[in-house]
Amino acid sequence: MFVQAQADELMAALGYVKENLAEKVEELAAQVVRAFRAGHKVIFMGNGGSASDAQHLAAEFVGRFKKERPSLPALALNTNSSTLTAIGNDYSYDVVFSRQIDGFAQKGDVVIGISTSGNSKNVYLALALAKQKGCFTVGFLGKDGGTIKEVCDLPLIVPVKNTPHIQACHIFMGHCMCELVDQQY
Repeated sequence: MFVQAQADELMAALGYVKENLAEKVEELAAQVVRAFRAGHKVIFMGNGGSASDAQHLAAEFVGRFKKERPSLPALALNTNSSTLTAIGNDYSYDVVFSRQIDGFAQKGDVVIGISTSGNSKNVYLALALAKQKGCFTVGFLGKDGGTIKEVCDLPLIVPVKNTPHIQACHIFMGHCMCELVDQQY
């Protein structure tokens, strides 16, 4: 049965997250808390479904996750269509995120790139620039982590090939991060 096979595959991917990435997700949450307490922000980015995850996770901080707390400064770089299309038209789609990192990111910020392939050039270039600027760089990645893992202080790699299962693990890790931040903040 198809659904049962897919559920088994997803459970195996989540099992990998549980056994191999749990401490790293807790490390990320602690880094985010330190950044917020120091007056810094969290910046997310991604393409396609990863763009949806980026804006979803940013909204969990700006709004609330599970408990009432002050709004926390987070943004997703993929949400402003005028900015994306202007940069894409005037420069190239490869720099739609790095151009924004140049304008928004400051030393001490946490910058999270989401890419199921690990090879999204625009995410790679943005994280490379963020790292140069003194930001803490994180990749929610899939497969083997691709080129993006090279520019991440903390690569969170879900080593499976099925994109929807990578995405499910990314949003799971993101929600765990949000809840840990709620508990610590």
